[in-house]
Amino acid sequence: MPGSEFWVLLGADHAGKSSVLSALARRTGWRVASYDDDFLGDGFPLVSRLRTEFLTEALREAGRRYSADFVLSIVQTAVVFLRDQALAGGMAGPVVVDSYYYKILAKCRLSGLINEQIFAWWRSFPPPREVVYLDTDPGVAWRRSGNGAAVNRFEHYGDRPSRKAFVSFQADLRRLMLAEVQNVPTSVIGTAADVDDIARQVERIVRSDRGHRSGNRSAGRPVPA
Repeated sequence: MPGSEFWVLLGADHAGKSSVLSALARRTGWRVASYDDDFLGDGFPLVSRLRTEFLTEALREAGRRYSADFVLSIVQTAVVFLRDQALAGGMAGPVVVDSYYYKILAKCRLSGLINEQIFAWWRSFPPPREVVYLDTDPGVAWRRSGNGAAVNRFEHYGDRPSRKAFVSFQADLRRLMLAEVQNVPTSVIGTAADVDDIARQVERIVRSDRGHRSGNRSAGRPVPA
């Protein structure tokens, strides 16, 4: 969509995206597009319910009560919601999108929910100005999850969460996400710094992009602290 301005904050599970997005919104007043309840508020109850039903029933019964295509059709509601929010007009300032379709597509592949026609449609969506990738060690992410206490079924291999199942899934997720954005300008930020410092780094990237509309950033270029 001509004139749309959005950036994507991407990272594996428990990389701290939600905390960074909240800090960024407080600092800048920029709009955040996400299907997480913390950002949906009371305005999109249907999106919240569909996300809950996907995690609690549809994903569990994929390949049994429900076909992979049926489950993907539920996942797709989140993807289209993020696209619509990213491209919504009439809003001042940039929009920062939580993961866009990149993370969901990679997770679907790892979970055996594969339909190349659907994925091709997602890939036809307008690209962001840039992706900012929060790079977190899977072992650190496991500890951040309360050693599995906060892990859901879409974050690990198998039916039950374990450190091995989570770490292996997250390592593969990182690989697939970075492959998915290889043709999109991408900056990588480590997550050892505190949340406010990471939010400041993301803000600098977005402001730099907006100030150099005709320039191209190098894919995969690390961002100094």
